[in-house]
Amino acid sequence: MSELGLPGDPPAPEAPGGGEVAAEEPAAGAAEAGAAADAELEPKESPGGGQAATGEVAAPRWSSSGERLGEQPLAPAVFAVPENVPLLHQVVTAQLASRRAGTQSTRTRAEVRGGSAKPYRQKGTGRARQGSIRAPHYAGGGVALGPKPRSYAQRTPRKMVRQALLVALSDRARRGRVHVVDRFAFEAPRTKDALRFLGGAGLAGTTLVVLGRDDLSAARSFANLPDVVTLPRDQLTAYDVLVADDVVFTDETLPREVGR
Repeated sequence: MSELGLPGDPPAPEAPGGGEVAAEEPAAGAAEAGAAADAELEPKESPGGGQAATGEVAAPRWSSSGERLGEQPLAPAVFAVPENVPLLHQVVTAQLASRRAGTQSTRTRAEVRGGSAKPYRQKGTGRARQGSIRAPHYAGGGVALGPKPRSYAQRTPRKMVRQALLVALSDRARRGRVHVVDRFAFEAPRTKDALRFLGGAGLAGTTLVVLGRDDLSAARSFANLPDVVTLPRDQLTAYDVLVADDVVFTDETLPREVGR
């Protein structure tokens, strides 16, 4: 009979010494494996800045002298956008293409000097007929199908450009690479003050500093540093964010919602 004692169940097998055989217990390893799998599914907390398990995004806040002032909450609509690699590729490719001058040019057989007269008569020489010594197969002749000045600009919808910038900023925020400064209180342009801020904040790689139009002292202070790029907020692009290891905003230039 089964544990419930239902009629019709086959009799339990007897042990050699009499009595019923005990039911097999599940292996202890199965329970441990299940517990380990549940632990892997639990969200993990992010160390320091970036995106925590609760979904909140924060960035370290610094003073202009490189002192830590705490954490700066970031707008999830700007710094917590899902990853979209195809969108970034399309927008960055268009931005790089628009930077090309497109001034390359070659001369065709009609534009090179000379070659207006037929080099020799049509028949009777035993040679192949020729009409000009400036044909493409001649040395000094024109170039066939050569490049001409043109525009490489690609039209990208404005919404795609803005969304790509949000995706790039969110990627840097998830990696803890976004920093906020209250303001750059540089009385005069001094590279030493800029180096003190970078050293205090621990910024050693390529750094993008987003400044306001009136932060002239800060812009000139960072100008002599080869690994620092300064840009006004209205000229920030997804490519500028992706090529930088760290992005530094001020309270004035920190985007707090989409479109602002």
